[in-house]
Amino acid sequence: MSYNLLKGKKGIIFGALNEKSIAWQVAERAYEEGAEFILTNAPVAMRYGEINELAKKCNTEVVAADASSLKDIENLFDVAMAKYGKIDFVLHSIGMSLNVRKGLKYDEVNYDYYHKTLDISAISFHRVLQVAKQKNAINDWGSIIALTYVAAQRTLFRYNDMGDAKAMLESIARSFGYIYGRENNIRVNTISQSPTLTTAGSGVKGIENLLDFTDRMSPLGNATALECADYCVTMFSDLTRKVTMQNLFHDGGFSSMGMSEKAMMMYNKSIEASEQE
Repeated sequence: MSYNLLKGKKGIIFGALNEKSIAWQVAERAYEEGAEFILTNAPVAMRYGEINELAKKCNTEVVAADASSLKDIENLFDVAMAKYGKIDFVLHSIGMSLNVRKGLKYDEVNYDYYHKTLDISAISFHRVLQVAKQKNAINDWGSIIALTYVAAQRTLFRYNDMGDAKAMLESIARSFGYIYGRENNIRVNTISQSPTLTTAGSGVKGIENLLDFTDRMSPLGNATALECADYCVTMFSDLTRKVTMQNLFHDGGFSSMGMSEKAMMMYNKSIEASEQE
């Protein structure tokens, strides 16, 4: 059901790759709610996705942009402003770790990879915010969202240097959110989503076990990509005009849990099985 929450609003959506992507789901929901936007992803990522299909579905265009390139980000905003004038929302859904992909342990990371993780997954957000502000590209009361994860606050096995990147991402949202709010009434927030079986998430070893664990731990269960898209749409809308500098947990309650009954039952079963061996 559409509520026309984003009727007349314009934006930029980073990170849609295929139907598994949260950014893809956000684009579909934003379009259903009346928004117009430009889709963007890195040229390398675009070769492996179906983003052009999404662009046709949403009656829009794709502008290639490497989030680690200041020149690309500047061009992206120039194209958006030429098309729409000022815009109203931005979604940053970008994250990548070569250390994770190559299975390197946190205490044995490759530092060149580490720097790339931070640059692509976190500093890119600062780059987007800085360019948007310098170009005066966003209308007053606009909304900027970046997707994050609870590993910014808690150590999660195998999440590796991405935890550091997410912690930096959230810090950037707070620091820039103060400046952008004070000077332009623009909101900057992060949404901490449940583990989600996206293309990137599928590359994390043991993701199925993590999904099962968090689902058992969360009183409401894991939040899906579509449910995250609904939340993003709400944050882009005028219904949340005074929410800024927040890390908003969208995880079924996982972030507030210590131990759930379901998780304890599975733990007990594992102990009993090991004692019988």
